[in-house]
Amino acid sequence: MTNDARDRDLGMNRAITRRDFLNGVAIGIGGLALGSTLTGCGRLGASDSNPAQDRAGYNPPAGTGMRGDNAGSFEAAHGLRDGTFWQTAGTAAPTDGTYDLIVVGAGISGLAAAHFFRKQAGANARILILEAHDDFGGHAERKQLHAGNRLLLSYGAQSIESPSLYSAEAKGLLADVGVDVQKFYRYFDRNLFSSLKLGSGMFFDRETFGEDRLVAGFGKIPHREFFAKAPLSDAAHRDIVRLYTEKVDYLPGLTPEQKKAFLDKISYADFLTKIAKCTPEVVPVFQTRSHDLYGVGIDAISAFALHDEGDDYGYGYPGLDAMLGPSGDRGPHKPDPYIFHFPDGNASVARLLVRSFIPEAIPGHTMEDVVLAQADYSRLDRAPSPVRIRLNSTVVQVRHDGDPGSASNVEVTYTRNRQMFQVRGRRCVLACYNSMVPYLCPELPAQQKEALAYGVRTPLVYSHTAIRNWTSFQKLGVFQIAAPGCYHPYAAIDFPVSIGEYKYPSRPEEPMVVFMVRTPCQPGLSQREQHRVGHVELYDTPFETFERKIRDQLARMLGPGGFDPAQDIEGITIGRWAHGYAYGYNSLFDPDFAEGEAPNEVGRKPFGRIAIANSDAGAIAYMDTAINEAYRAVQELSHYRGT
Repeated sequence: MTNDARDRDLGMNRAITRRDFLNGVAIGIGGLALGSTLTGCGRLGASDSNPAQDRAGYNPPAGTGMRGDNAGSFEAAHGLRDGTFWQTAGTAAPTDGTYDLIVVGAGISGLAAAHFFRKQAGANARILILEAHDDFGGHAERKQLHAGNRLLLSYGAQSIESPSLYSAEAKGLLADVGVDVQKFYRYFDRNLFSSLKLGSGMFFDRETFGEDRLVAGFGKIPHREFFAKAPLSDAAHRDIVRLYTEKVDYLPGLTPEQKKAFLDKISYADFLTKIAKCTPEVVPVFQTRSHDLYGVGIDAISAFALHDEGDDYGYGYPGLDAMLGPSGDRGPHKPDPYIFHFPDGNASVARLLVRSFIPEAIPGHTMEDVVLAQADYSRLDRAPSPVRIRLNSTVVQVRHDGDPGSASNVEVTYTRNRQMFQVRGRRCVLACYNSMVPYLCPELPAQQKEALAYGVRTPLVYSHTAIRNWTSFQKLGVFQIAAPGCYHPYAAIDFPVSIGEYKYPSRPEEPMVVFMVRTPCQPGLSQREQHRVGHVELYDTPFETFERKIRDQLARMLGPGGFDPAQDIEGITIGRWAHGYAYGYNSLFDPDFAEGEAPNEVGRKPFGRIAIANSDAGAIAYMDTAINEAYRAVQELSHYRGT
């Protein structure tokens, strides 16, 4: 079959809702001019007097442009990195007077910093939040798709992970904005999939395993029977079954602590082949299982870390329990079920925070009604409001108006609508990526700048496809599929949660969102180097490639269940984050830092009236970390109260 014929079969010529970087045009790292502001909501004008967010109909979650790193959000940052920005930047115009606090970044950490500051300084404190992207929420971005006449919501950041372990401050923030996590026990239908006899499957692709074959029933039927259906050699089948069923101590003679120390310094891939003595054919079955959480494969994550963190999807990392103790599906440190999920993920938490600042921007009063509330973006940046959120505004410089030890203000310069502006604040919280901070604040001490640049964020793609119905999943008996050799190594129908007036499409005949994840990797390199390579790949991959890969993979996985990509796909949204998860230290590649000397600890130190708040500062990519670091940053600035 020719490529053109295959494309027709896949439906590449079909008229659907496509959302990507720039309507399908690939963008190189230096590919756009400074300040380009193409977004899903129209091209900005030549003046800041009519910003896009104030225009009628501005609604980024439903826009037709890029979701994630939208065009206009990264070009100035790349110019700073490359040393070219200031060559053509022009002069910044002063604006707005002086704020009590300026926050750089409107993700969860930036919004949380504004929340904590208001609690300290009072509801009338003047706060400006500057955000480079076209929406607030950061990675907790909201996605709105349509299939038929139905609105389907989906997410960037998935869920509130293990809320029982949250700090008092993080629990307090959720309570302040109206989130009652106990309600999710009613809203999340944990029995739906089992009532429909749907379970976990694995798809073995022909490129990796010799033929395309979907096997259903993982964890429901015996492992020996499940893997006997897979296109694996006798040796690979035997070894995988042994890992899952035989509790073998592969490190006899070592104490429990010695076993932990040993397994913390060997990758899971090496454990499988060198310690458990499995055939190398076993490795591809597990290679991409760690992509979603770590952004790299099992070649670059220690066996201990994978056992300790667990696998949220229930496939697991077998062979370790006899040495380290049972981890369960989700690791030993996650006591709560994975159910604390709004239909748009943690975007609802961001929306509730914004509602608490600017009630008229997101009408309603409860965690239930926020789900379908229509945000009025034109209300975010109005002068009467003490808190203002300014989107499409990339900060390029943050400096004190004198010596950092005695300065009375911080001057923040940003670019918007191809113009430069400068605003003053008595304090500033940087809630952006750590790696950007040295470029924004060149006056920082050299050691601190080096520490801030250490971590390399995980490149990450969340793909969401609206399909006409999900009867193919029902016929095949699966709700989630691990696809270890595929472009997207995991796919699943959306979480079964209904809140307020938003009802989950619980009948297979109804439209559905299929979630797929991709993290570009380069096995053989360190985790940080793999992330750097992945950054380039994400900026250089056109939407057409993502669409073709999605259509092809869904057709091959679900075709036996009657799925037709040309007829059944009604919309595709690509959430592409070149700088996704915060970097967590890797025992295979990073030193064992002494307490207080880890790069995140050195990097987050306050500098005069500037504090740093983000998940990078905690070196953990979870929402409670972002909230906790925001609280710390605001506390560090508290001695400037009233000045």
